[in-house]
Amino acid sequence: MRAYLDTNAVIRLAHGDLKQIGKAARHVIDRNYLLISPMVALELEYLFEIGRLKLPAEKIISHLDATIGVAFCPISFTEVARAAIKEAWTRDSFDRMIVAQARHAGNAPLVTADEKIKEHYKPAVW
Repeated sequence: MRAYLDTNAVIRLAHGDLKQIGKAARHVIDRNYLLISPMVALELEYLFEIGRLKLPAEKIISHLDATIGVAFCPISFTEVARAAIKEAWTRDSFDRMIVAQARHAGNAPLVTADEKIKEHYKPAVW
C-alpha cells in the first residue's frame, strides 16, 4: 500500500524528529510505500530560499529516499491539478495540491500534523 507525506512530515523525518510524530503516523510510515507530491519539493525549496531550511529540497528528498525510501508520486500534474480544483476548502496552493494528490490516488493516507488538512481529508493521520 502507499501513503503520502506532507511537507512538515518530510521536514520532521529528515531531521530525525520522530518523537514529534504521532503513533498512528509512525505506523503508516513503517508499513507503506512512501510518496510525496512534487508540490512538497517545491514548498521545501521555497522554505530553503527564504532561509527556513538549511538544505535545498533535492538534498532533503535524496536523504529520505536513501534512509527510509521516499519517491515522487507518478500521477501527472494535469490530473492532480484537475483534482485540486475540487479542494476549495483552502487557499493554500501547496496544501490544495498535496491533498489532491493523495485523494486522487484513491484516498491514500496522508501523514500530516496540519489540523485544517485533517479536518477536510479524513484519511489524514498524525
